[in-house]
Amino acid sequence: MAVNRTPVLKRCRSLGMDPIYLGIDKKSNRQSKRANKKMSEYGLQLREKQKAKFIYGVLEKPFRNYFAKASKMNGLAGNNLMILLESRLDNVVFRMGFARTRKEARQIVDHKHVLVNGKQVNIPSYLVSAGDVIEIKEAKKSSPKYREILEVTGGRLVPAWLDVDAENLKGTVKELPAREDIDVPVDEMLIVELYSR
Repeated sequence: MAVNRTPVLKRCRSLGMDPIYLGIDKKSNRQSKRANKKMSEYGLQLREKQKAKFIYGVLEKPFRNYFAKASKMNGLAGNNLMILLESRLDNVVFRMGFARTRKEARQIVDHKHVLVNGKQVNIPSYLVSAGDVIEIKEAKKSSPKYREILEVTGGRLVPAWLDVDAENLKGTVKELPAREDIDVPVDEMLIVELYSR
């Protein structure tokens, strides 16, 4: 399986974004060497796409498939793309506070710790629907790992479209998010422009 092994802070620096969006509480004091250079229109569009791919941990081919799917849906392709990315199971586990980062959430899903509507799902890219109940398996709930995770993520704000019972490591997707509910620093219109070249 292809994995992006670029150091996270270095990548955040090159994309000009804050690591806090990845659930990482570190800061880099270095400046990007290209900080003052003027970027072409294509460069800006590409950077937005790379930002979205990096935040959600999606590689090029699946990302292109998401865009194709978003284009066929009703409404704006850019908004649809962000909603599709946000409703990935690994992202929802991260948003509910059951993982410190999206990478960790992906691993939790991969290791078969997650139940969706009572059924085990180990596909991080599984798209949740409104009304889905997502929980950590009963056998894993008592593990000290989740206690540590909840200590770290306890203060994190849970989005309004999710309903979470942190004590029982369980949550419900009340509805699919609207674009306004997604606090990711990505300008999806630039991604649409890039793909419609």
